[in-house]
Amino acid sequence: PSRAGFVVTGYGILSLADHLVDPATGRRESQAERLQRVVDTAVQAEAAGFGAFGVGEHHFSDYILSAPELVLAAAAARTDRIRLGTSVTLLANTDPVRQAEQLATLDVLSGGRAEMTFARGVSETTAHAFGIADFEELRPRFEEYLRLVLRLFTEQSVTWEGDYRAPLRDIRLQPRPIQQPHPPMWIGGGLSRTSSGLAADLGLPLFLPSLFRWPADYLEIVEFYRERYRAAGHAHPAEVGFPSYLHVAATSQEARRRWRPHLEHYRDFALTLRSAFGRDTDFDALLAGPAICGSPAEVVERVSEIDELLGLGRHLFLLDAGGVPPDVLDDEMELLATEVLPKLG
Repeated sequence: PSRAGFVVTGYGILSLADHLVDPATGRRESQAERLQRVVDTAVQAEAAGFGAFGVGEHHFSDYILSAPELVLAAAAARTDRIRLGTSVTLLANTDPVRQAEQLATLDVLSGGRAEMTFARGVSETTAHAFGIADFEELRPRFEEYLRLVLRLFTEQSVTWEGDYRAPLRDIRLQPRPIQQPHPPMWIGGGLSRTSSGLAADLGLPLFLPSLFRWPADYLEIVEFYRERYRAAGHAHPAEVGFPSYLHVAATSQEARRRWRPHLEHYRDFALTLRSAFGRDTDFDALLAGPAICGSPAEVVERVSEIDELLGLGRHLFLLDAGGVPPDVLDDEMELLATEVLPKLG
């Protein structure tokens, strides 16, 4: 159902486009192959029955997806039904007017299927590279830009003045999006009350980060978000989304054997860029927390547990991290389509 500009679609696929060696074969795809495979995955996800496909924005690392709107536009040209979104867009690092134009254009080209998850970002290197000298201003810049993007979508003509970009006078966003009052806009956050509080104040859904934290670690933030959301008196209910690392095979033993080198390889890479937040990150600990691995029945059980724990309206599955090869991903997508999604529906 459509409610105030966003749609609850349940389950989807997420790719961060890490460009890593396959630890089982020592082969690494070319960058062109890797990005094309992300687009191919969107096509597969739609065919499998998933409702959403997301890609994450990163810069200057072996996450090579730096222009998510372009990748989603390529996916839009090859799909018809699946919703296409960013997870996340680093709004503070870009011009909000240009970002609003890109979202509106993607919405038109996709026939009203575009979404964005906006986040402030946590990398000082990235912020500095995009001209933000003082990292401490990233948070207020993000809030100012977010409020401006909302005005650009909901007002016919915008006159505006803020602290972090030139003033606007009688600016009209073009093209106008198909989805009204605007395409779905989620707020990415979950490590502090600031972003989740902002999402609650603005009546926007909250998407939790793809970190090596356990789902239960987010319960305090989720409850804070929902309480503040209710107190704000919004007409539509609060929505929460969450990403899980996931691998499925015919049996639990096969799933664990096949995935272990890839998940450990990805973990080692990811922990060079982010903290483990005090949690153990050995393979078994990951499978007890942020990662889901097993037979279709085991995957259904774990997904359902996390859905219930956090009260999720959106759950995205990250399948391709750590150099998982295309043939294995094809096998996973088949099992998800035939033996997992029907049990979750």
